[in-house]
Amino acid sequence: MTAPAPDGRAQLAQAVDRCCATEGSSPMTREDAVLVARLLKAVADPVRLQILGIVRCSPGQEICACDLPVPLGVSQPTVSHHLKVLVEAGLLSRDRRGQWAWFTLVPDRLALARRALEV
Repeated sequence: MTAPAPDGRAQLAQAVDRCCATEGSSPMTREDAVLVARLLKAVADPVRLQILGIVRCSPGQEICACDLPVPLGVSQPTVSHHLKVLVEAGLLSRDRRGQWAWFTLVPDRLALARRALEV
């Protein structure tokens, strides 16, 4: 019987650790580079960076999706698309409250993105 595969978060954390290895260690593998690139791609959009900033500055670091179109200057469908990308990347979590969706930051995943960018 084989051991269960690590979940996506653990696998990404390991990839970031390997990509941020110290001098003299081996370079990251293509698989690790793909995992880290997916995370960075999720934040490599001006609207998504704005969303993360808005959520971070909001009371309780959470915001309703309905409050984003006006400050972002984009339509609700566009906001929904960007929120979906951020949730799938694990940078935001979604909580349904009645007809509304509320979004909060996922600090561990943001820390991984930050570590991946450290030189």
